[in-house]
Amino acid sequence: MNKWPIVHLEDVCDAKSSNIAQKDLIANEGQYPIYGASGLIKYVDFYAHEIEYIGIVKDGAGVGRATIHPAKSSVIGTMQALLPKSTTNPSYLFYVISNMDLARYHTGATIPHIYFKDYKKELLPLPPIEVQQKVVNVLDLLNYLIKKRKEQIAKLDLLVKSQFIEMFGGNQDDSKWDKVQLVEICKSPSDIKCGPFGTQLYNADYRKEGIPVYGIPQVNSAFKKMPSEFVESDKAVQLDAFSLVYGDVVLSRKGNVGTCAIFPKTAEQGIMHSDVLRIRPDNGKINPLFLVEQLHNSQYVQWQIEQVSHGAIMAGTNVTKLKGIMIDTPPLELQNQFSDFVQAVDKSKFEMQKGLEKLELLYKSLMQKCFSGELFK
Repeated sequence: MNKWPIVHLEDVCDAKSSNIAQKDLIANEGQYPIYGASGLIKYVDFYAHEIEYIGIVKDGAGVGRATIHPAKSSVIGTMQALLPKSTTNPSYLFYVISNMDLARYHTGATIPHIYFKDYKKELLPLPPIEVQQKVVNVLDLLNYLIKKRKEQIAKLDLLVKSQFIEMFGGNQDDSKWDKVQLVEICKSPSDIKCGPFGTQLYNADYRKEGIPVYGIPQVNSAFKKMPSEFVESDKAVQLDAFSLVYGDVVLSRKGNVGTCAIFPKTAEQGIMHSDVLRIRPDNGKINPLFLVEQLHNSQYVQWQIEQVSHGAIMAGTNVTKLKGIMIDTPPLELQNQFSDFVQAVDKSKFEMQKGLEKLELLYKSLMQKCFSGELFK
């Protein structure tokens, strides 16, 4: 049981507001960092805070998120600065606040806001300063290991891109390979199509169970995030033309246009949302893994996708025009060699991802033990 004193957040820090607007910094240059919700903005010739402190996003996206900032720096007006008192290690305060759900205090439907007066009574354990440092040492080490593992995973992604460019070139408008229209690598023009359901138009058709509807969140996560929307199972025959099966390449046609992923063996067969496009390649003409990497890594293909996309706020892709974009078709043997390389890298990436998940679970567990007094007495 935790025998440390339990105090309010306002007992261990002083809240300081900022009236600095980003537009006021355009002509200012100097040596002191100033931060916003997205991180470092620039270096200026002044600073607001003499000591290390915590920044809280108080307006807009990411409201309630905590970051730690160095001495002799500042934050702009969308951030709240919390300056720790002498009883509190700044990094300890950062970890404690990160474990709080400050976002639940937000007000405002369009642009959310939170105010210190609303969350200043949040409770936290306050061990002796030397114990706080022990907690920080443990959590810092785990954060370092998590960061390094994420960097390793990111390097594997770069390795695949580098191998693609080395084998096939990165700017394929002048490549040596034969080119065909996208539709020509499919058995039928109907193998390239978007789904029949859009959330805003067909809410009445959605259920909590039935046939999964795969959309942009699933594509963006490479199908690690499963659908939350379904349609009635008795529509299976009617919706068969919009089905997704293993090996289909699913491409986002709105928002982050061109992002794509292969529908995996592990996913339950379902249909695609109208925001995504199914490309069912003929494996005798093109390797699906090679196609995905070409869609992602070829500057020429990306440029063509941009040309057939439209929309000032939310980009969308014209399906008919997309079928006509030109793609490279190197010898299938060479594509398959590249595919084997990608699968080997993916296997390593999968193992690293499992290791990362274990580290993140350990971090959460140790954080709770640190703050409950179980780890340090």
